[in-house]
Amino acid sequence: MGRVAGKKVFITGAAQGLGAAMAKLLAAEGARLMLTDINAEGAAAQAEALNAAHGEGTAFSHRHDVTSEDDWIAALGAAKDALGGISVLVNNAGVGIGGTIESCDFATWKTCMAINSDSVYLGCHHALPLLRESQPASIINISSIAGLIAAGGLAPYNASKAAVWILTKSVALYCAQSGWDIRCNSVHPAFVDTAILDNFRHNPDIPREIIVGKLARQIPLGRVGEPEEIAAGVLYLASDESRFMTGAELKLDGGISAM
Repeated sequence: MGRVAGKKVFITGAAQGLGAAMAKLLAAEGARLMLTDINAEGAAAQAEALNAAHGEGTAFSHRHDVTSEDDWIAALGAAKDALGGISVLVNNAGVGIGGTIESCDFATWKTCMAINSDSVYLGCHHALPLLRESQPASIINISSIAGLIAAGGLAPYNASKAAVWILTKSVALYCAQSGWDIRCNSVHPAFVDTAILDNFRHNPDIPREIIVGKLARQIPLGRVGEPEEIAAGVLYLASDESRFMTGAELKLDGGISAM
């Protein structure tokens, strides 16, 4: 029996990076999963690998544009058909879009907010009926340390991830005050070694390891995070070990927020 045996988990942005790492760890600990991504082929490949490792029926996949309400309804319907519902929602899909308040045009701002923030609203809004049917349940919203600490060149990203942080608390209080055993917490990573770090590589002639090294020097522990370390935090929040934790933020940031 694993730490999340019997849990039915829905993960967005699961084709690669953090989402794929979360799916791998949760499956190893006994969960069954619906993996969604706008990259349908990537999500399907992740599900196929998990089924090969843990048996058919461990994971399923669905193409999913997290900014589309219709896609949310369809993807959650697919999860209900495949898994019999969901007991854990992981709002992981996101993009790293930078820019100052002057350099960021309105179209870019709206894209960042739609993918990073609107998607979390849509997920919580449409998943709650399914989560109520599978209590105890958990909503895990992937924010960022950039949702708590601002930078002059990250206006859209800061704002979108801060919205996820405070929305998480509102959802947590609503569920608790409604008498439901549904928790809602946010996760706040600092720099993690995934493809999103390439957004900091403005000059393609600069080797990626140089950029990663510069980012690592901003972190007290002296390195960027690994996807598996963020997945471990998600595993805790998905499990019944965290039954008394709601409306909280889990900082996995190498100490940067302590400075």
